[in-house]
Amino acid sequence: MDTRFVEGLNPQQAEAVTHEGPALLIIAGAGSGKTRVLTHRIAHLLASGRARPHEILAITFTNKAASEMRGRVEALVGPEARSMWVSTFHAACMRILRREHDAVGLTSTFSIYDTADSVNLMRLVAKDLNLDPKQFSPKALAARVGRFKDELIGPEEAVRLTESASRFTLEHVAGQAYGPYQARLEAANAVDFDDIILKSVRLFEEHPDIAVKYREQFRHILVDEYQDTNHAQYVLVREFVGMGGAGTGTATASLTVVGDADQSIYAFRGANIRNILEFEQDFPDAHIIRLEQNYRSTQTILSAANAVIANNTERRPKNLWTDAGAGERIVGYAADTEQDEARFIAEEITRLMGEDNRAPSEVAVMYRANAQSRAIEERFIRAEIPYTVVGGTRFYERTEIKDMLAYLAAVANENDDVAVRRIVNTPRRGIGDAAVEGIEAAARAAGVSFGAALRRLDEASRMTARARAAVEGFVALLDDLRALAADNGPAALIDAVADRTGYLAALRASDDPQDASRIENVMELVAVGREYGEENPDGTLTGFLEKVALVADADQVPDADGGGGVVTLMTLHTAKGLEYPVVFLTGLEEGTFPHARSMETPGELEEERRLAYVGLTRAKERLYLSRAEVRSSWGAPQYFPASRFVEEVPGDLVDWRRSEGLDELERARAERLSRRGESWSGIYGTKGVDRATGTLDDRRVPPSPPGSAPGPDLGLGIGDRVSHDQYGLGRVVALEGSGHNAVAKVDFGDLGVKRLLLRFAPVVKL
Repeated sequence: MDTRFVEGLNPQQAEAVTHEGPALLIIAGAGSGKTRVLTHRIAHLLASGRARPHEILAITFTNKAASEMRGRVEALVGPEARSMWVSTFHAACMRILRREHDAVGLTSTFSIYDTADSVNLMRLVAKDLNLDPKQFSPKALAARVGRFKDELIGPEEAVRLTESASRFTLEHVAGQAYGPYQARLEAANAVDFDDIILKSVRLFEEHPDIAVKYREQFRHILVDEYQDTNHAQYVLVREFVGMGGAGTGTATASLTVVGDADQSIYAFRGANIRNILEFEQDFPDAHIIRLEQNYRSTQTILSAANAVIANNTERRPKNLWTDAGAGERIVGYAADTEQDEARFIAEEITRLMGEDNRAPSEVAVMYRANAQSRAIEERFIRAEIPYTVVGGTRFYERTEIKDMLAYLAAVANENDDVAVRRIVNTPRRGIGDAAVEGIEAAARAAGVSFGAALRRLDEASRMTARARAAVEGFVALLDDLRALAADNGPAALIDAVADRTGYLAALRASDDPQDASRIENVMELVAVGREYGEENPDGTLTGFLEKVALVADADQVPDADGGGGVVTLMTLHTAKGLEYPVVFLTGLEEGTFPHARSMETPGELEEERRLAYVGLTRAKERLYLSRAEVRSSWGAPQYFPASRFVEEVPGDLVDWRRSEGLDELERARAERLSRRGESWSGIYGTKGVDRATGTLDDRRVPPSPPGSAPGPDLGLGIGDRVSHDQYGLGRVVALEGSGHNAVAKVDFGDLGVKRLLLRFAPVVKL
């Protein structure tokens, strides 16, 4: 046997490289060298004569991973490896569809629609169907159709599956829009991203001769990150190996899959953990090899990760270990607030760079949601710590934050043309390009600003009656906000902008998971306004904008010198696959991480724990766990107890620099207020509110806080009919509270009476 490709490997790795058989599952724990095993297995197949290069199909999830794998195999066996197929699922399928275009009803020059193209196409479909874009955004509809395709559901089946749903729900409308959308795609000789996999599966199912051709070519199929496959990708793999769709059969190709159920964190993208957990049911002759020796982290870090993930039930037993030694104890810190947490992180990084000579590039700060980066970024700027935000945008550079700040700037200064132009039709209010051009022409002719010209519509040409009414409404909106700003602080104004402009409503109506994060970012900006007000009781809107401008200035972040790089800030989802000598895992509170949306569903909670496991195992040498007892949540300070994930880490592994923040009296008061549905500050937050539906699970509706902006004015009265995105049609039977705390009791028939906090409820008056 050729031993070149097993030298230096541990026994389990060597077994995985040399195994012969129809199906192999390699359970590769974090940091266990899976990429090395996979590339050496391919090299061994080629060198041993078991496979020729063109008979190998290796599938990864990113182009970067595919390029790295191809390069490493070439380095091992030489240029002959270049004829292998090493690519992502989509790249491999595109190659096949280009070759077999006639069989799928396309020309060889068919187009590929990206996400933006798909949304624009769905916008045309929505217009044809007379859909209200505020209630059913094209983006949300396109995303839902994409999920249909990930499940291999065609247009006709989608209609059948959704016909029983209320016609006012996204599910039902997406089912109706799917067919017209697909017809437009086909008329354009185009496919969208989700079509690429679906059409490849259909190609093999409907053309057995073509399926046989590729099965005869690819004698060895290797799939990396198998735990991240969705249903369509799972069926595609079965087609490649000759097992058919969901049926049974005998594989014609050797299949190797590599993955780790403990790192399955993409269910929101359609990934199905059952694909890896039930591998032996699909392939009864499968051989299983566990890679448990870790080459990345210290044993202390691994013991913490093992202890946390052991609380999950949907997993295969596995215990990571290393011979690198115990290493430093984990450092824990319980902060009073998120600002205190950020201060601790900044001070500790500064100390590490000084006393331990750590380069900034050796450090990563990880969090559950993008909005959490704001306090950390501000502290880093003050401390002159160079940083970058990976997989996202700096807080003040995010589109939704720039939109909100543009509204504030327009309120403060009507002549701020950049700000007014940015928000004149954001969210969409019927002021199109032609109307904007007419206003600009009037502004130039009169020698006034764009904002001032909005009040001189008689001088604007090409202005339709509809656009004129929309502009007048926009001007009135800004005037109302200016009146509010005169008597209230920035927090109340930001709150009012989010509600009165329809900005929050537009985000809330979207089915895009990113828009849920954008809502949190907007509410985080409310918290910034509140902090400013507390620090500057006599502060003005202009002062707040100046403060934000200074913090947001990218020039404030110095370039790293001496090749030390920058500290990396990222979400935990972005961190998968990366590693750093020093990791700060932040925001470890119940409701923050695990995220509040996941805490009621066992499956979602287990995914949150897998996310914690991913975060813990990114650290190589030093790991910090931090939490804040009081954190701004949805714009209001809230008390949060310690995350269960912290409590699952054995106590002897953690050196708590500060295990308690608030004193006992403060903590008891904060806990009491949170249980009653109030925030720690006494202002009503969203504790006890299902943020997806706006449903209250608490009987108490506290009074509106003094000076607060009013909530959504839907003009509801008892007896009015309404539509709710999830509950469908209902009738208002009672109204309670006002402003931010306005609540409607709605009878949804078979679903019963729901108490909806109108500020968050996706409800429309009919």
